[in-house]
Amino acid sequence: MRKLIFVLPVILFASLSCGKTTTSGCTPATVASEQTVLVSYCTTNSINYTAHSSGILYEIINPGSGTAPSLSSRIYITYTGKLFNGTVFDSQSNATLTGWTLSSLIDGWKIGLPLIKKGGHIKLVIPSSLAYGCIGSGTTIPSNTPLFFDISLIDVQ
Repeated sequence: MRKLIFVLPVILFASLSCGKTTTSGCTPATVASEQTVLVSYCTTNSINYTAHSSGILYEIINPGSGTAPSLSSRIYITYTGKLFNGTVFDSQSNATLTGWTLSSLIDGWKIGLPLIKKGGHIKLVIPSSLAYGCIGSGTTIPSNTPLFFDISLIDVQ
């Protein structure tokens, strides 16, 4: 009888957690599964993109000059972030209100921003797995949502 009492909770727990890929229970979209949507967004929005090996698509509008940011850099930027339906979910036009360490930001920015230097301007089309993944961000960014960012790198420290 004691064995049955011990085994039953283990079986119940195993059956409830079966198939979940993360502790949150969500399944992240792969970069490959979103590639067609990313390319279509670029085409529709006249983004002359370059594909990065990570899966992000980017267009360098102005490469800038001087220092390129590293993960330990503090970056001062202006930016607009949009969902693919055109909804602006975040923006900042005052770079003095940023000043974030690049390593603390989403992976798409960690990959994309070092492609430009101080004074540069880049458009990033980021797969969901390099943004907020299957978790999303609050009520603003749904799970597994690719994102678009238009970013100017004002200063690098």
